Amino acid sequence: MSMTKRALVTGAGGFIGHHLVKYLVEKGYWVRGVDIKHPEYEESDSHEFEILDLRRFDNCLIATRGIDEVYHLAADMGGIGYITAFHAEIARNSAMINIHMLEASRINAVERFIFSSSACVYPQYLQKSPDVTNLKEEDAYPAEPEEGYGTEKLFMESLCKYFYEDYGLETRIVRFHNVYGPLGTYEGGKEKAPAAICRKVALAPDGGEIEVWGDGEQTRSFMYIDDCVEGIYRIMHSDHPGPLNLGTDELVTINGLVDMISEIAGKRLTKRHDLTKPQGVRGRNSDNTRLRQVLGWEPRISLREGLEPTYRWIEAELRKSGRGVETVAGTLS
Repeated sequence: MSMTKRALVTGAGGFIGHHLVKYLVEKGYWVRGVDIKHPEYEESDSHEFEILDLRRFDNCLIATRGIDEVYHLAADMGGIGYITAFHAEIARNSAMINIHMLEASRINAVERFIFSSSACVYPQYLQKSPDVTNLKEEDAYPAEPEEGYGTEKLFMESLCKYFYEDYGLETRIVRFHNVYGPLGTYEGGKEKAPAAICRKVALAPDGGEIEVWGDGEQTRSFMYIDDCVEGIYRIMHSDHPGPLNLGTDELVTINGLVDMISEIAGKRLTKRHDLTKPQGVRGRNSDNTRLRQVLGWEPRISLREGLEPTYRWIEAELRKSGRGVETVAGTLS
């Protein structure tokens, strides 16, 4: 880059945003981070960090001033417990953020805009079996997305398409499939399955039991954060304006995930299944065919490889906060 590119990362106080800021700075970008809150666990590496409520249009104009590329991650979201409980709030907040950010990017002549969509846009009727058919991008229609969160994401994907077609704004759309890793939320209701299970395993005594939501036979694929930020960057600079899956196609049951994390912790644990808790769709996996065609690349960090540092980080955070973290004698140096 002869002239330093100027990037905006919205949601820079969040998990993916925080890692993406670091990645872009290492790539030589000048980065502005914007969020409604400061990063939770460590300071942002951004050159500027602004606390702005992006539901307000004037704040979106402020955020996008003098920016070449917008990495738009800001959204109201959380794990399955959260997104199934607050449909109106999530859809309203995210729609206001998204429409205002797109329009502000157009007005301020941003060169490229990437929108973080989600596998939650995929129809519920394709996800009723744990023995799942991998979801292709075109499978989003006929639509039956996750209520609230998924519906709003699907609408926004169309809006990105319209801004591309009508105004020539170079929009890109990335559909995330379950991202995890260090610095992610691990308690409080907005955490995702890998982080929640890491927390439960860390707090459980060896030979004890942990609660698993649902029967544990629901299946998912999970993508490590390093693969995620590289994928975002590659998709942003591709010439593909349509939605692209970004995830792994390594399918695991939630019970299998618990076993893997217990093994990393060196613990033998009994699972207690709570069938009254939300468990989401029965099965969901990413089809990476189009991603490979467009980028010649796909996420490649295995689940086991990514869970190791994730578990160690959550375990250390819990210990720092003085919680009774149970470790197996001899497993920790």
